Amino acid sequence: MSDRMIVIGGGLVGAAVAFGAAREGLGVCVLDQGDSAFRASRGNFGLVWVSSKGAEMPRYAAWSRDALKLWPDLQRELQELTGVDSGLRQVGGFWLGFSDKEMKARYELLSGISRAVDGIPFRMMEPSELRHYLPGLGPKVAGGSFCELDGDANPLMLLRALHSGLIEKGADIVSNVDVVQVRYDQSNGVFEAVAADGQRWQAERLVLAAGLGNARLAPQVGLQAPVKPSRGQVLITERLQPFLHYPMNKLRQTVEGSVQIGSSSEDVGFDDGTTPDVIEWQVKRAVAAFPALAKARLVRAWGALRPLAPDAYPIYEESESCPGAFVVTSHSGVTLAAAHCYVIGPWAAGLSQTPPDFADFSAERFRDPNKSFSHAH
Repeated sequence: MSDRMIVIGGGLVGAAVAFGAAREGLGVCVLDQGDSAFRASRGNFGLVWVSSKGAEMPRYAAWSRDALKLWPDLQRELQELTGVDSGLRQVGGFWLGFSDKEMKARYELLSGISRAVDGIPFRMMEPSELRHYLPGLGPKVAGGSFCELDGDANPLMLLRALHSGLIEKGADIVSNVDVVQVRYDQSNGVFEAVAADGQRWQAERLVLAAGLGNARLAPQVGLQAPVKPSRGQVLITERLQPFLHYPMNKLRQTVEGSVQIGSSSEDVGFDDGTTPDVIEWQVKRAVAAFPALAKARLVRAWGALRPLAPDAYPIYEESESCPGAFVVTSHSGVTLAAAHCYVIGPWAAGLSQTPPDFADFSAERFRDPNKSFSHAH
């Protein structure tokens, strides 16, 4: 039996795209690798964030800005449909600097983005002003920046809400599926996904949202996804009395009271473990920001792998040789969740035109063998 759309990958990106199609009435089948997958949502810091994004790609800055504007609608829809609260808080967010050099670089970065893209405000603050918003700030903080659009959410509750929403909309979610092959039958316009155990699914449309798995699946339908793993290590403290009412780029207090500290960016292949040196570095930075944290007990540390393109920006593309097949990959599964749902989902479902200026997100940018890439993630 054929579904109209197969989505390979049941993480934050795949689930959001699938929900965006299912809410429009399409038959959707999500093939999820399950708990054995290198889920980026495990290591996602939970920021709903635009500040500093897109310095080398203004289209990405605008995409992130627009995604933040759509987020309240997604939060409201999922909560009304499923009763699950994704924990959205859009109260603004801070970045902290520990030297004049860092402050100067930050100002230049944000100024450049603001000149290139409208509607991304920022404000630089001295320590005295920061302390009005962040009581307990340490003396080593040289200053910071604030963006009123930023906020945070709970990645695991968002994933639960999306999966619950998919079920409510009649989608099929098949867990513990390791898809090893995707095929396109040009004669009848049907795609087939083949699992390692021989199971098969067919559909008229196909979305590859398998994170790191996209690298091997995409070429099978005329696409490219040159993503590699980047490890992020995250720490969590015991529950504390509320003291941190705004999220920061490396530190946030959850609604339950625990403080989340992170995250690193390490090129270590497919190793999602933790290391004492990175944990020590993260703890020292957190204590420098808020000295009172020196007394807090750490209760857990973990690592997770993000799928990063060479320039760390998303890849969104439809196959020319296999029309109806799409690759969707991004490490910003929380920030971009609403855009993946309300924009990418209908586009991949064939219900809307390609969004404006989406050629910027094509993997074509990686096809020049003489071009090199770098990113600041």
